Amino acid sequence: MITLDDIRICVVGLGYVGLPLARLFSTRFPVVGYDLRQSRVEALMQGHDDTREVDDDVLQEAISKYGMRCTCREEEIKDCNVYIVAVPTPVDDNNRPDLTPLLSASEVVGRAIGKGDIVVYESTVYPGVTEEECLPVVERVSGLLLNTDFFAGYSPERINPGDRTHSVETIKKVTSGSTPEAAEFIDSMYNAVLLNGTHRAPSIRVAEASKIIENSQRDVNIAFVNELAKIFNAMGIDTHDVLEAAATKWNFIAMNPGLVGGHCISVDPYYLIQKSQLYGVLPRVMSNARRLNNSMGNYVAGQLIKQMNLKGVTVKDARILILGFTFKENCPDIRNTKVVDIVHTLQEYTRHITVVDPWVDSSKAQHEYGIEVLPTLPTGITYDAAMLAVAHNTFRDLDVRTLVPQPGVIYDVKGVLPRQMIDARL
Repeated sequence: MITLDDIRICVVGLGYVGLPLARLFSTRFPVVGYDLRQSRVEALMQGHDDTREVDDDVLQEAISKYGMRCTCREEEIKDCNVYIVAVPTPVDDNNRPDLTPLLSASEVVGRAIGKGDIVVYESTVYPGVTEEECLPVVERVSGLLLNTDFFAGYSPERINPGDRTHSVETIKKVTSGSTPEAAEFIDSMYNAVLLNGTHRAPSIRVAEASKIIENSQRDVNIAFVNELAKIFNAMGIDTHDVLEAAATKWNFIAMNPGLVGGHCISVDPYYLIQKSQLYGVLPRVMSNARRLNNSMGNYVAGQLIKQMNLKGVTVKDARILILGFTFKENCPDIRNTKVVDIVHTLQEYTRHITVVDPWVDSSKAQHEYGIEVLPTLPTGITYDAAMLAVAHNTFRDLDVRTLVPQPGVIYDVKGVLPRQMIDARL
C-alpha cells in the first residue's frame, strides 16, 4: 500500500464538495481535480469559482503556490494513486435515487486506477452503494480485484454551502476503509489536513448510514416546526414567538420553520426511504416529512394571497416582489430551490412577478427553471405585495415598506425583518 509521503490525489467532481476538498488537500499533497465540464475546468484554472465556496484568492494560491491542477482529460489523472469521488447523487422525477453520476465516475476511476491505489467515495448514498454498486464497476473496468490489487473507503462529505464557519478544514470527518489497513491509511490522510480530526467508523456501511441520517434528521425536525407553523398560523399565534418561549427550556431543540431545498436535506432522505423499503420497512416519519416540506412553497404563497385578501389588495394582476431565489441565504446555490413553487403558485393569479437575487447567475436560473431573476431591484417601481423568501444579508436592512406602500402586503418567510414593517411571517 502507498505511504503518506507518496500520495498523489485526484478529486473526481469539482462542484460544491470536490473543489473545497481538492483545494484543502493541495496544501499537503499533489492534487489534480477532474471534472467533465470543460467550462468549469477553464474557469477554475483562471482562478474563479462561480459557486463561491472557494474564494478566488485562495483558489489562485492553490494553483500558483501549491500546484493544484484541474482537467477534463482522463490521461492526466492516471499518475495519481488516491482517487476521491465527490459527484452529485440526485433523484429522478419520481424521487428515486439516480446513481448515474456516481457509476460514471466509478468508470473514470476504473480506467485510471492502478495496483496498490485507493479510491474513496464522498458522495451521499444509502448503506451499501459503495460496496454493492460502485466498487464492482471499478473492478470490472480496471480488471483489478478489490482488497488484493486496490483498496477503498468512504468518507461522507459535510459541506454546507455558504457556511464560512463549518468549512471543510474545520469539520470533523467520518472515515472508513475496505480493510483495517486501508481504514487506517485513509484516516491518516484526512487527518493530515483537518484541524478537528476524524471519527473512524467500523465499516463503510456504517459511514454511509451516518451521513444519510444527518440530513434525514434535519428534514424531520424542520418538518415538525413547519407543521407547528401551519397549526399556529391557523390559530392566529405567531410561531416565532412560541419557539422563542419554548427555547428557554434547556433541552429544547431550537429550529425555525422555512423552505427546504438544496441538494442535501431535500434529496438525501429519498435514498434511505428507497433502500429501507427493500428491507420491508416503510419509513413513515421520513416520508411524511418529505411531503410536508415539499409543500411549503405552495403554502407560503397561499399565505401571501390570504394576507392580500384580508387587506383588500386585489390579487389578480397584482405586482408582486420576491426577494431571494437561492435555496438558502448568502450562497448562489439554486438546486431544488422551493422559491420556484412560490413563483409558480403566484403565476396562477398574476404575471407581474419580479424576482430579485444578487447571488444568482441569471442565465442558470433561466436555463434551469425558466424564471427571470434580476441581480438588483428595478428603480422607480412599487409593488402591491412583497415576500422575503431568502434571508440574504443584503435584504435584512432593506426598507421593504418603501417598495410596498400601504395597504400593500409584506410577508416574511424567514422571520428576520422588523416586526413593525411586515404584515405576517411564517
